[in-house]
Amino acid sequence: MKIFIAGASGAIGQPLIAELIQKGHAVTGMSQSEAGAKRLADLGATVAKVNAFDAPAVEKALRDSGAEIVIDELTSLPKDPADLPSALPADAKLRLEGGGNLHRAAEACGVRRYIQQASGFFLKPTSGLADESAPLDVGASPGVASSARIYTQLEARVLNSKMEGIALRYGFFYGPGTWYHPDGGAADQVRRQQSPIVGAGNGVWSFVHIEDAAHATVAALTAEPGIYNAVDDDPSPVSVWLPAFAKSVGAPPPPYITEEAARQIAGEDAVYYATKISGASNAKAKRQLGFQPRRLQWLVP
Repeated sequence: MKIFIAGASGAIGQPLIAELIQKGHAVTGMSQSEAGAKRLADLGATVAKVNAFDAPAVEKALRDSGAEIVIDELTSLPKDPADLPSALPADAKLRLEGGGNLHRAAEACGVRRYIQQASGFFLKPTSGLADESAPLDVGASPGVASSARIYTQLEARVLNSKMEGIALRYGFFYGPGTWYHPDGGAADQVRRQQSPIVGAGNGVWSFVHIEDAAHATVAALTAEPGIYNAVDDDPSPVSVWLPAFAKSVGAPPPPYITEEAARQIAGEDAVYYATKISGASNAKAKRQLGFQPRRLQWLVP
């Protein structure tokens, strides 16, 4: 198949392209930077050097590719998670406006299927793991609620299209090229003792290895349209995964602070991430995508 990937030079784009090409697909990767274009060319992809905000250029690149499937992995995230709050406006603009240009171009070019990166970690908390019927938590703390509203728009855009639409609700990425890797930004934070356990640390996080996320995305090429949670088998509270992650990257155990202290130092979002976030169920992805994620790396004995 001919496949067009936007955000192709990012963390998931590279293992995704490698797997698609290995399976014999023809891949066009979109990137606006010279460095990104070089990475794509080195992987064997055709390169579309295009700015997502240039709607005519996006449509031309997509039409020239002849793609029948578009995968939208557009993000604009910082290398250091501490910089995330200041980066969110640009990230939102890219996902909504840049992604909107891509989606309209896909419709105009007669693309058959559109796969959208979505979130498996801003789901409304439930008594257990959240499945695909769970809405995003638009009533959460201010920053989380804003992100949840953005992902709600992205899901509505892809699922209400004339194209076959799939929203992949990925967990927090870990592995090479991500924050959660020995040379990533989150590892640096825990080494600096800047990632405390807040309160009881009972917020449950769902991760997914970047290569497993790529496998799920490839499986989505032929799956039934709809929403899929692409998350691992080890949803864990912060009080469990964070000390294990710190140990795995050679950091001292994280400190403990109260919810009130965290609220004063870092704001309400920090309390939400630490104490209220909900884990997600991957049962549907395992059943319909044949998804087989590896165990969360730093919880393996």
